[in-house]
Amino acid sequence: MAIRRVQAGQGLPRPGRAGHPCPPPASSIAKAPTGILGFDGLSGGGLPLGRTTLLAGGPGSGKTLFGLQFLAHGARDEHATGIFVAFEESARRVVANAASFGWGLPKLQDRQLFFIDAQPSPELVQSGDFDIGGLLAALEAQMRTMKARRIVFDALDVMLTLLPDEAARRREIHRLHTWLLAHELTAIVTLQSGAAETESTGGQAFGFVQFMVDCVVILGHRMLRGVSQRSLRILKYRGSGFDENAAPFRIGAAGLEVAIARAPGRTSEPASGERVSSGVARLDTMLGGGYYRGASVLITGSPGTAKTTLGGAFAEAACARGERTLFVTFDSAPAEVVRNLASVGIRLDRHLKRMTLRMVSARAISGSEQTYLERITTLAVEQGARCLVIDPMSTWSRSGLEPGVYGVAERLTDWAKAAGITLVCTRLFDGSTGPLAGDAPLHISTLADTWIHLEYLVQAGERNRGLSVIKSRGTAHSNQVRELVLSDAGVTLADAYTAGGEVLMGTLRWEKERAEQSAIEAAEISLARQRLRLDTEAAELDRQMLSLQVLIDAKRAEMALLARAAHSGEEKLSQGRSRIRELRAADTPTTGRKARAP
Repeated sequence: MAIRRVQAGQGLPRPGRAGHPCPPPASSIAKAPTGILGFDGLSGGGLPLGRTTLLAGGPGSGKTLFGLQFLAHGARDEHATGIFVAFEESARRVVANAASFGWGLPKLQDRQLFFIDAQPSPELVQSGDFDIGGLLAALEAQMRTMKARRIVFDALDVMLTLLPDEAARRREIHRLHTWLLAHELTAIVTLQSGAAETESTGGQAFGFVQFMVDCVVILGHRMLRGVSQRSLRILKYRGSGFDENAAPFRIGAAGLEVAIARAPGRTSEPASGERVSSGVARLDTMLGGGYYRGASVLITGSPGTAKTTLGGAFAEAACARGERTLFVTFDSAPAEVVRNLASVGIRLDRHLKRMTLRMVSARAISGSEQTYLERITTLAVEQGARCLVIDPMSTWSRSGLEPGVYGVAERLTDWAKAAGITLVCTRLFDGSTGPLAGDAPLHISTLADTWIHLEYLVQAGERNRGLSVIKSRGTAHSNQVRELVLSDAGVTLADAYTAGGEVLMGTLRWEKERAEQSAIEAAEISLARQRLRLDTEAAELDRQMLSLQVLIDAKRAEMALLARAAHSGEEKLSQGRSRIRELRAADTPTTGRKARAP
């Protein structure tokens, strides 16, 4: 086999978007970081240091890329030189393909990375027994020269097919494994496997290898509903705890990116108590002051119930506060969304001009749900967004396998909380049996902090939009169903109105209110009439009382005149008697006695 040095490709950005780092599981062995943050989170720190890892997967599953990224990270960030042994493709082609990821391999190639082309020649004619002793001797010389600490054997099964039988294959595998352990190299061995074999044995032909190595990683790649689906699972890891569940991954601009959810017990900053407006003042009142900063908000409803409108109102309020916002639309072009929202008084165009708001059509994004997540989070970071609106998230359920979509929703909410971004998502609801029925397959309602449901209420042959707050964690909230009113003046909620235990909206409410108002007006007229009649009767009684008072006063005056006349007569009579006595020279009557008449 020919051994030659190969020129490498370009630049390697530091990893950072491959899921959320989580606390490493309990481990009793040292580990070598891979530079794939998502994978290092799953494995609790990376691959076993000084031991061998088997990487199995079908064609195009990312085995070669995993190995190259492991070596590049070690050479650049861990001061661990490495060797890449290529059995399937020429080393030159492997390095040329890696150049598209911008890994800066030319700077590392001189002293820190070495590439060996061990591809069997098509014209090779085998004569006699074959073993890998010569290859290991050459590798040992190179290893001592550059003091290599990491090594990757890519597509080892190509070399093993040159061996005549199973016993010879096992012998050479044991020889390689013993050599790696003796030199305490952190090694990756990649093997091809069929799609059906990937999840179980890592390949039927060389399945015994997995029992020999300390760590086994299975890479899967399949098409589902016309969408590429990639997954990674750690099958075994001696001496260390690890996440046993499969995790989706994608091959992005920086290489392999594994997505993992936030681990239970992960420490985080204290939850914010700050409130941000929903963009609808009366909805803020129903929520006790608005959404919490950094909360995840779900708005569900059937088509036409104004889910996009509430998302747009929130985006406008955020931009008005000076907070940079990203609005991702799946159903319509951004220009159409801006035009439609302007009809209800929501003006997003001015915020687009100021670049406070960025609107993106998700129709331009193709691929799996993990591709959507990576693209959206990247755009949010580029925008420096404090608020994020996704309308509607239910579109993801058509992009692939349902459990994978749920995992993406979970990772999105965790990412938003970790970044302090207030997330508002809309979700289409088919209205079959109730709000919960429309939650599958995303099940994001269990993840959301606040859940607002919109529905059509049909009364008297008329449809009206009803809004209710199903849940809002950490705050008291209204349990009323309110009518959502859209007009060119803006978005608002009507006062709650009930009659006979039923919430009335629209024309039926107007008719009921008019009937009640008419009844009130009729009662007021009746009262006015009664008041007028009573006033008239009271006036008549007052007049009669005045007449009687005049008569009483006249009688009293007459009685007074009579009393004065009687008194005057007595005085004149007394004076006459006194005069007569004087004329007759009669004695004055004795004091205390009555004088008798003569």
